[in-house]
Amino acid sequence: MSDNVVSRTTGQFTHPPYRADIDGLRAIAVLAVVGFHAFPDMVGGGFIGVDVFFVISGFLISTIIFDNLSRNSFSFVEFYSRRIKRIFPALLVVFMACFVFGWFVLFADEYKQLSKHIVRGALFISNFTLWRESGYFDNSAETKPLLHLWSLGIEEQFYIIWPLLLWCAWKRRFNLLSVTLAITAISFALNLWKADSDVVAAFYSPQTRFWELLIGSCLAYLTLFQSQVLRQFKIRNDHVQSFCGAGLLVVGLVCITKERAFPGWWALLPTVGAVLIISAGAQAWFNRAVLSHRLLVWFGLISFPLYLWHWPLLAFARVIESETPSGEVRLAAVALSVVLAWLTYRLIERPVRFGQAGKAWVLGLLGLMLVAGLIAGLNQQRGGLLLKEGRSPQEVKHEGDIGQDIFHDYVRSTFYLCMPVNIRQEAVLLNGSVRCFQSQKDAPADIAIIGDSHAEPLFLGLAEALPARNVVYYFRTSMPFTSSREFEHIFSHVIGDDQIRTVILSAKWSGNGRRGLTMDRDTFRDELAATVARLTAAHKTVYVTDDVPNFRFDPPKCKYERLFSGTSACAENRNYFSHQYDSYYPILESVVRRNGQAKVMNTVKYFCDDRLCTMGRDGKLLYRDRNHLNINGSRYVGDMIVQDHPQLLNR
Repeated sequence: MSDNVVSRTTGQFTHPPYRADIDGLRAIAVLAVVGFHAFPDMVGGGFIGVDVFFVISGFLISTIIFDNLSRNSFSFVEFYSRRIKRIFPALLVVFMACFVFGWFVLFADEYKQLSKHIVRGALFISNFTLWRESGYFDNSAETKPLLHLWSLGIEEQFYIIWPLLLWCAWKRRFNLLSVTLAITAISFALNLWKADSDVVAAFYSPQTRFWELLIGSCLAYLTLFQSQVLRQFKIRNDHVQSFCGAGLLVVGLVCITKERAFPGWWALLPTVGAVLIISAGAQAWFNRAVLSHRLLVWFGLISFPLYLWHWPLLAFARVIESETPSGEVRLAAVALSVVLAWLTYRLIERPVRFGQAGKAWVLGLLGLMLVAGLIAGLNQQRGGLLLKEGRSPQEVKHEGDIGQDIFHDYVRSTFYLCMPVNIRQEAVLLNGSVRCFQSQKDAPADIAIIGDSHAEPLFLGLAEALPARNVVYYFRTSMPFTSSREFEHIFSHVIGDDQIRTVILSAKWSGNGRRGLTMDRDTFRDELAATVARLTAAHKTVYVTDDVPNFRFDPPKCKYERLFSGTSACAENRNYFSHQYDSYYPILESVVRRNGQAKVMNTVKYFCDDRLCTMGRDGKLLYRDRNHLNINGSRYVGDMIVQDHPQLLNR
């Protein structure tokens, strides 16, 4: 940049001259972020584009503030009016689109969370909300359509605090560069500290992120008022300097991954790289020939709406697919986001920002943002049920429970960990290969459920359906029974406990898809028969359950049907399941037939008729994945078992 900065003036308020190369740098930043979100395996460090955005924003905003303070022409009303016209139009359109689309495709709990994020986004505090919920790189984050607003929150918090702070310092005649450098150093030190102790806080906290905007502020001050000092730090010449900056960005894209403790020291690569490129000036060869290319400038002009649009499209695609969408779907989402960004820029953002929009427009935009926040807040308060007539909160209370984490969180928060005497303490862990839960804290156990993860939903349902009984669940990650040391500890304990009169054995007896048994038929028969014989010899009443149907599709395939029961979207031809069922059920029957004190507990009939098996019942989704029940399914099966086996009610 040249020594003398010529400002363009509108009235008394000035803003810096347009630089095409900065729009080109914006394009590099937004394309890196979009690439990371769409194809993280290919653009693993693309998220550093946000850090480049921070430097650009700090530079441009601080140039405006410093220049107008020096001219005694700074106006808070003018400054924030420009920010509102720059940010609100596109943001409101994206809020509205997400809210409307979410009504059709999200469960009530998911729609409630989306509404919460709209409210926080309208208040520009998304980073604090997401900080409390989870990390940016967590799997659960991938289905939050407004996750990306964390960075906008940090920028807006900077825009609110920084002008006020500079104005106060200017009024007191403090040296503005010294103030800027001091705060930059403090924020950078906090970033280093938190990156080692709390990486999520370091990622979302404004205190640990402001330094990235502030180094842009330092550059703005030096460019405006101390260009001779800036020249002393330049690398040989402007051309070499801009290439060095581009090199740092490339190194950052290649070397920085989500496994790094970020921001930390690593964030210096994109931020210093951006500073070197900007300070090299518009006439540096790389800036002039590459960054000022018409295609990159075009992407730079639509960078803000493109950033707003791309993530909701990718997140909704993941929600609909219930897994990472195919490369074709992600590519289509990116292409659509580019089209929507261009339309938003041409039809909404540009007319408002550069047209004759006056104070009435600013007040109107503020009013629309307030309305958007109020509507979303009302929907959040109503549990995601706004305008969803005919659906009571009870019907959809757990309809969003299609995730393992939600199910396990409910079990952990509702029931009690137990510690059988003969099971090694270190083995009974929530995330270990063995665990134990009981429905009552202090009462002696009288019903024991033993099995793998397919027994866990049975425990939840029976524990709630039998409030007078203390149901205990012993979990082992996989079969078989008798050749496992952990299962041997469990059975020895259960056999030796005279209070336990009823034992239920439940497991995923068959494999996935159309495969049969998980082990040799004779081995399975012998192990099950030996286990049942040991239990009945100890005067236990033994039930052996069959297994719930295993589907070829994921539960979210059903969620777009308003009435689940009987719909083809939730149904599987029974013939598909019969192949699995026929591989193990005759063995269950033969073992029980040979042992008169054991019974088969049939659960398949709760899901299947002669023709179809379904994931839904009475308007509720019953599965959390292809072969595990969710909370609704657990309660449904528990209630049905008690109806069919009322003797379980009696001690």
